[in-house]
Amino acid sequence: MTPEQAAGAAKPSVLKLGGAFIECPRTLLRARQMGLSGWAFHVTGRGGVLGNVRTETVAAAIGIIAADAVADGWEAATRVATPSEVAAVSRTECCRWGIDYLAGRPQLGQLTELVDRVVCAADAAGMPLFAAWRALPVPADAAPAARAAVLLHLLFEFYTGANLMAVRAAGMTPVEILLAGPDGESLAVTYGWSPPYPPVGPLVRRRLWADSVTDRIAARAFTVLDSAERAELVGLLTNVLAGLRMTPSVPD
Repeated sequence: MTPEQAAGAAKPSVLKLGGAFIECPRTLLRARQMGLSGWAFHVTGRGGVLGNVRTETVAAAIGIIAADAVADGWEAATRVATPSEVAAVSRTECCRWGIDYLAGRPQLGQLTELVDRVVCAADAAGMPLFAAWRALPVPADAAPAARAAVLLHLLFEFYTGANLMAVRAAGMTPVEILLAGPDGESLAVTYGWSPPYPPVGPLVRRRLWADSVTDRIAARAFTVLDSAERAELVGLLTNVLAGLRMTPSVPD
């Protein structure tokens, strides 16, 4: 398996696993306990690692969410806590999610080792969120499953950063890439983009090109693994995601 094939095959699992903790009911409960809406936590839980920056900076780093929607979430959150405090809670919830959902999974140690190598080899140029999250230390006493969840989140931020660069290289706007995707207008609305929207038809081919460029960007990190290891990593990610679907939510 080539690096580009591995990057493309791993992407669907990484995007689901690496961001799952943000939508977890227990994470949303923790946000409410802090006095935050789910949306405020979503925005600031991702962007807060950048520190006390302007909303324009956070919107540029996240990229895919409309600037007004980012501002709504960021400003609401920063009335309650500092961005760094929200980011620290986000990392804690990521670790907790890993313990709840990944502990005891077969070959978790091997998955963690392979993802760790890819994350360490990844070039963070042009990816401020990935760079900032990777620089944040994992607690020394973190359980193996918590460490695995953190690494999956880092890989998620790496892929989303690569995709944002690919979208701009394709001459597309963030709302256009959302409209051309499987969730179309519903996801565009969720991320704060208001109609009228451009026609979707001409965007689909450019989205396919952007997806392939995303894989090409991410592929360089996978060169740290040999062909067999890449295939193994893709298989482990697929198996973990399949098992996760059968795992009931942990009660609040």
